Amino acid sequence: MAPAAGPMVVTDALLVTQDGTRRVVRGDLRVEDGRFTHVGAAAPRAGAEVLDGRRFAAVPGFINAHTHVAMAPLRGIADDRELAGFLEVLFAVDAHRSESDVEAGARAGIAEMLLSGTTSFLDLYYHEDAVARAVEALGIRGFLGWAVLDPELTTQSGRPIDNARAFIGRWKGRARIEPLVAPQGVYVCNRETWLAAKELAESTGSFCHYHLSETRREVHEHEAKTGRRPVVWLEEIGFLATPSVAAHAVWLTGQEIELLARRGVGIAHCPASNLKLASGGVAPVVELRAAGAVVGLGTDSVASNNSLSMLREMHLAGLVQKNQRWDATVLSAQELLDLATVEGARLLGRSDLGSLEVGKRADFSLVRLDHPTLLPSRPEAIVSHLAYAASEEAIDSVFVDGIAVVRARELRTADWNRVRADAEAAAQHLWASRRA
Repeated sequence: MAPAAGPMVVTDALLVTQDGTRRVVRGDLRVEDGRFTHVGAAAPRAGAEVLDGRRFAAVPGFINAHTHVAMAPLRGIADDRELAGFLEVLFAVDAHRSESDVEAGARAGIAEMLLSGTTSFLDLYYHEDAVARAVEALGIRGFLGWAVLDPELTTQSGRPIDNARAFIGRWKGRARIEPLVAPQGVYVCNRETWLAAKELAESTGSFCHYHLSETRREVHEHEAKTGRRPVVWLEEIGFLATPSVAAHAVWLTGQEIELLARRGVGIAHCPASNLKLASGGVAPVVELRAAGAVVGLGTDSVASNNSLSMLREMHLAGLVQKNQRWDATVLSAQELLDLATVEGARLLGRSDLGSLEVGKRADFSLVRLDHPTLLPSRPEAIVSHLAYAASEEAIDSVFVDGIAVVRARELRTADWNRVRADAEAAAQHLWASRRA
């Protein structure tokens, strides 16, 4: 179990509650045993540490719905390539990765996320034990998918599905870690691999996370091979019946949108990565939501984004959807903040995350209202500022389960200089392998 923080009260903050009515009010927060016990008017202060919140907005922690956090040392290593060329570089470098440099990368990536207000993330990679150790060390909340692909295509030691099963067994039941299985995508997973992942998710009470219909090439090659588009094929083999979150989902037909919504498949929209890799088109986020699908926001990795900032992702998501549809009203600032908080929580099946409400986990940030990017600091403008303007530097403090993991822009759970040095050492080795 994670250590419990003592009672804490944040007084007179601007509360961006993200509750059912999306209230934005001046008030207090009280936290006990990792949960909010009071949200609103003056809170009881007995026995509590009291923080003066007058200069801050209290905002639910952001939920990054798709990333490969351990790739932090690979930022910039495969820029200005389309997806096929990008993956060629990344797969070659991955063959040289060790569990120790995966952990160094994960610690650096987690630090970047915490400093930008992210308190939960959904990951897809291998050596996820190393990522799990980094999660526990730095105090974030991790939903960690072990990458699974066909045995003949992997660089992993042993069968990937067996590795995923063992990983889930080792980490299930931890306070801030939810282990799961992550089939990479239709381009490296055959029918047997998809169904083995489905069986593993169902038998362990977890879910699946995977890449889906990211590019036209992926879709067309799969259709040429099987006679079916990826979503239709996954339905026909019986995979979509299991709880899952699909990343990207850019190239979808109307039939596929309806099918994903009907099957309850969550979608992690990753606009920055799709734009940078020139996936073409725009993910049909508006249509997916209209059909009833749950959509969250993900950054993807720093090798393809090149940032882990959810503030930046909200901004891009809104601009791209508006521009594509010639409609400034679609995906409003409030909807963008929803995708990064409450909808991200729904995507993960976690009703105890995503908003400032009594009984929910106390995952939140204190955002400086005196920062230049939040001027004017008016209650009616705060949601717009968060979606369209706020800098990561405006995030002063971050709490997970009511425990401070960032205070006054400094990590509390790790020494950033050590985290950075370890990641730089890993980068030295990995970038050398790229040139080999």
